[in-house]
Amino acid sequence: MGLIEHLFSLVFGSGRNVVRDTVEVFRPNAEAQAQRDQDRHAAALRQFAAEFYAPKRSLFDRIMDALNRVPRPAMALGTLGLFIAAMIDPVWFSARMAGIALVPEPLWWLLGAIVSFYFGARHQAKGQEFQRDIAAHVTRHVPREASSPETQGPAEMPQVDGNAALEDWLQQRR
Repeated sequence: MGLIEHLFSLVFGSGRNVVRDTVEVFRPNAEAQAQRDQDRHAAALRQFAAEFYAPKRSLFDRIMDALNRVPRPAMALGTLGLFIAAMIDPVWFSARMAGIALVPEPLWWLLGAIVSFYFGARHQAKGQEFQRDIAAHVTRHVPREASSPETQGPAEMPQVDGNAALEDWLQQRR
């Protein structure tokens, strides 16, 4: 009995499982591997959720965005419709184009300015909104230790070569 007990304590003794520890050198523990996979999967989902987070917009904002998406497709489809109308009924089409030819030139300039400003302002507003979203995402997800002043060391002042006005300005800031 003492020999078997001594043999078991040698293999499984001191609270460790030598067989399990030896096998885990060659093959990972399935339960621990499943937990690591689950943690990695959850971290990826958290990252995706943070990247693709869209704040809740009001009904008015959603309606305005929907209306803002109408003019470009309407103009493209309308132009295609004009080509189709010209092929189907050239007489009807030429009567309509004669009416358009009677529109005074300043009215065309006004229409061009309105359409240009409309699309330009929309492009600028959407671009700025995108940049704000990117900046907010970056500031939310930059590690605090990377951005803390303690880890960055002393602040370096930029080197200025031959620009007297910039040198004076930097001196005033110091």
